[in-house]
Amino acid sequence: MASVQKQTVDRIFAGSDILRHEKCDSYLLFSGETSLADGFRAVLYFLGLAYCFIGLSAITSRFFRSMENVVKHSRRVVEIDPCTNIEIVRYEKVWNYTIADITLLAFGTSFPQISLATIDALQHLGSLYAGGLGPGTLVGSAAFDLFPIHAVCVVVPKAGELKKISDIGVWLVELFWSFWAYIWLYIILEVWTPNVITIWEALLTVLQYGLLLTHAYAQDKRWPYLSLPIARTERPEDWVPEEANSRKDEKNVHDEYSEILQVGENENRNIVDIFSIHSVDNSDQDHQVYQKVPETEHVAESSHEPLIKLEDSNVFALWKEQFVDALMLECPGSRKLNNVYLRLARIFWQSLLAPWRLLFAFVPPYCIAHGWVAFISSLIFISGIAYVVTKLTDIISCVTGINAYVIAFTALAAGTSWPDLVASKIAVERQTTADSAIANITCSNSVNIYVGIGVPWLINTAYNFIVYREPLRIQNAEGLSFSLLVFFSTSVGCIAVLVFRRLTLGAELGGTRFWAWVTCVYFMLLWVIFVVFSSLRVSGII
Repeated sequence: MASVQKQTVDRIFAGSDILRHEKCDSYLLFSGETSLADGFRAVLYFLGLAYCFIGLSAITSRFFRSMENVVKHSRRVVEIDPCTNIEIVRYEKVWNYTIADITLLAFGTSFPQISLATIDALQHLGSLYAGGLGPGTLVGSAAFDLFPIHAVCVVVPKAGELKKISDIGVWLVELFWSFWAYIWLYIILEVWTPNVITIWEALLTVLQYGLLLTHAYAQDKRWPYLSLPIARTERPEDWVPEEANSRKDEKNVHDEYSEILQVGENENRNIVDIFSIHSVDNSDQDHQVYQKVPETEHVAESSHEPLIKLEDSNVFALWKEQFVDALMLECPGSRKLNNVYLRLARIFWQSLLAPWRLLFAFVPPYCIAHGWVAFISSLIFISGIAYVVTKLTDIISCVTGINAYVIAFTALAAGTSWPDLVASKIAVERQTTADSAIANITCSNSVNIYVGIGVPWLINTAYNFIVYREPLRIQNAEGLSFSLLVFFSTSVGCIAVLVFRRLTLGAELGGTRFWAWVTCVYFMLLWVIFVVFSSLRVSGII
C-alpha cells in the first residue's frame, strides 16, 4: 500500500511543474554561487528578494511625495470683472481629482508590477512565446489588492467608526472597468484567439485605459448620457477632519510610518498628504484642491504656493540634507525611548535601511520643477529594483524548482503590491471617507491589465509581427485563464460583501470589532482560495 502511495506521489510531481530538482547554473553576482548548496542559495536569494521589497517600499514613499507636489500644482488665471472692470486673479488646479487618482496614484502604486512585467517582456523580445512572470505577477497582484488590502482597510478604523464611499458613481465606473479588464483578458486568451495574442488585441488592451480615464472623468463631471445619475452623498466640507490635524494624532501617524515610509526624512518636517483632497467648494469641481496636512499647528500654505520656494532655498543644501538624514541611524524620537530593546531594534532597522536611504538620497528635492524631476527619478529607481527582482525570481525558480507562476502569484505579487497596501491604509486613517482607499484598489487592478499587461504584450506582438509575421504565443494560457476565472468568482464574493455592509451597516469599512474582523478573515480566506487553486492549476496538479 505504501509503495502504491509513493508511486502516486511520484507520478503527480513528475507530471507537474511545481517542484523539480535540477542543477542550476544561473547566478546573480558571482559564478562561485553555483558551488553553494541549493538550500543555502535559496535562503540567500529569498532574503535578497525580501530586501528588494523593503527598497521598493522606501522609494515608493519618495515617489508619493514627488507625486503630491506634481498634483498640487496650479495655474494662475486672470479674469476681468465685467461690472467693475477689475482684474480678478484665481488659481485653478491643473489636475482633476479623479484623473489624478487613476493616473498618478493608481499608476504609481502599480509601477513596481508594471516595471517587472515590462522588463520580463524585454527579456523575451524576439521569442515567439511571452514571458509568464509578468502576467502571473499582475494577476496575483490584483488578487492581493482586492482581498488582503480590503481585509486590512476594513479593520483600520477605530471600533465603531464607519467609513463609506461618498461618490458611488465614480466607484461604480472604476469597478466596471476593473471587472471588464479581467473579462477582456479571458476573452482574448480563450475565445478570440486561444493561446495567442495578436498585435490588435494588445493595442485594444492599451487603448481601453484611455476609455477608463474618459468614462471616469465624465462621471466625475456628470456629463449627460455618459454618466450614471447618482449624486454624491454626504461629501464632507473638510476632507481631512480637524481632529486629524491635531499635533497628537499626526505625531502618532508620523512615528509609526516614518521609519519605513519616509526613509531618510527629518521627523520634524511636515507630513504631506499624498492623497487627493476635495476643496471645500463643492459647486466648482474644476477647483478641487490637494491640500497639505500640517503636523504642527501652523496653517498650511495655499495650494498654489510651492511647498518649498525654489528662489528662497538652496537646492544643493536641501540635497545635502537628504544625504545627512540618510546616514543618521538614530532619530531624536528613538533617543527618548526608555525601553533599551526597542531602541536597539530601531537602530538595527535603520542600519538595515541605510543602503537604501543613501541610494535614494540621490533623488532630487521635490521643489524642483513642481516635483517632476523627483517623480521621474523615482520611476527610474523603481525600474532598477524591479529588474533585480526579476533576476532573483528566475534564479529562485531555477534553484528550488518552484514554478515561476507560483512565485509570481505569491511572493512577487505580495511584495510588489506592498505600496498599494500602505497607500490604502494611510488613506483610511487620514481621510473621513473610503473613496481614495477603495479607488486605489480598483484603479490599480485596471492599470495592471490595461497598462501592466497591455504594454508588454504590445511590445512583443509588434516585434514578432514586424520580424516574424507571427503572433505572440502564451505559455500555460490555460493556467492563466483558470486563475482569471478563480479571481473573477472570488472577487464577486468580495464585492458582494462590500455591498452588503453598505446596505446593513451603512459603510464599507469599519464598524464593530467583531464584524470588522469577520469581514477581514473572509477576505483573507478568498485570497487563500485564489492562491491555492491557481498554484495547483498552473503546476498541472489539478
